[in-house]
Amino acid sequence: MYGIPGMKAFKETCQYAKEKGMVVMADSKRGDIGSTAQGYSNAFLGKTPIGEKEEAIFDVDFVTVNPYMGTDCIKPFIEDCKKYDKGIFVLVKTSNPSSGELQDLKLENGKEVYNQVAELVEKWGEELRGENGYSSAAAVVGATYPEQLQQIRKLAPHTYFLIPGYGAQGGKAKDIALGFDNNGLGGIINASRSLMCAYKSEQWKDEYKEEDYAKATRAEALRMKEELNQAING
Repeated sequence: MYGIPGMKAFKETCQYAKEKGMVVMADSKRGDIGSTAQGYSNAFLGKTPIGEKEEAIFDVDFVTVNPYMGTDCIKPFIEDCKKYDKGIFVLVKTSNPSSGELQDLKLENGKEVYNQVAELVEKWGEELRGENGYSSAAAVVGATYPEQLQQIRKLAPHTYFLIPGYGAQGGKAKDIALGFDNNGLGGIINASRSLMCAYKSEQWKDEYKEEDYAKATRAEALRMKEELNQAING
């Protein structure tokens, strides 16, 4: 919404995070076909031809992608994952309230749309599996739908999950645990508002003022870490 200055800030933030040794994931939900999909993949994962050179533009490690147009819109990202050792998170079952309007519809084969997409992600990632069995073609599966989260984990055993919905959206630690395997592996938890606005929360508002937002965020991240570890590992 901030136009060119916003994109500049985004790029600088990605660069700063990578300089600090962090894994950078762009939640941009890109999805298109043909050369446009390739252009998106070039921008986020690969390199863009500029004259006689190729330049990395945002150069993130992972990007979220929308699979609504099928394999055509995913293939360029998969190829760049192979070429540049990157990864994608494909929208499978999202955490927003209206996700079921499309994702929960039943197909003629009796499967829900989200299950069909989960099977596709498992297939798309076959050539990208690492030494621990998980693929860098991964899935977005929301914590706000624990039954589906558990179902998809069984259906896609080699698919790593990005699990949004914890915190501000109401997802609970016990629900999130259903997305992990028996070794406590297989997912990464996303929390945004509950961390950025921790200084406003009932938990921390009496301890931290607005100017101490960073300290409040750290305190909430540590609390979140302990709660999640207890739920996932018992």
